[in-house]
Amino acid sequence: MTAVLSDTESAFLISARTATLATIAPDSRPRLVPICFVLADGDGDRPPTLYTPLDEKPKSTTDPRDLARVRDIRERPAVTLLVDRWSEDWSQLAWLRIQGRAALVEPRRNDAHLAVIIGRLRAKYPQYVDQALESRPIIAVTIERATSWGSISPSRSGHAGRSGGRGCRR
Repeated sequence: MTAVLSDTESAFLISARTATLATIAPDSRPRLVPICFVLADGDGDRPPTLYTPLDEKPKSTTDPRDLARVRDIRERPAVTLLVDRWSEDWSQLAWLRIQGRAALVEPRRNDAHLAVIIGRLRAKYPQYVDQALESRPIIAVTIERATSWGSISPSRSGHAGRSGGRGCRR
């Protein structure tokens, strides 16, 4: 199986703190929401998957399953994510666009894989330490295609981008 993400694209994605998730609303307009996430690399024939929790931040509804993005995903699972880096130095501009299929993963007792994902979310985002992510659904996005532009190579400071990758398509 051909890699969906290059090593440079994976590093750029992993180093990003947020992404923008685009779902398709019933009126066919894109619905955009900023998200926190972690990436689980694919193994063997499994493509990489991005996980984003439906956390305890204030929402428009008390049941996360009633959120517009969740309704959109249930009806139209094709999604796009955008991770970008802005800089006043335009030689540092970069973005990574991911196309994939999203699904809602319901919480399950004794699920070792979900426990690892939740642990990684808490390691990346300390705000999640006190949230009951184990009792809430998580959105899983199976990555099908990635397109990147700009300077997506990780820098020495540990943030995405200093060189390389202009116009890279996968």
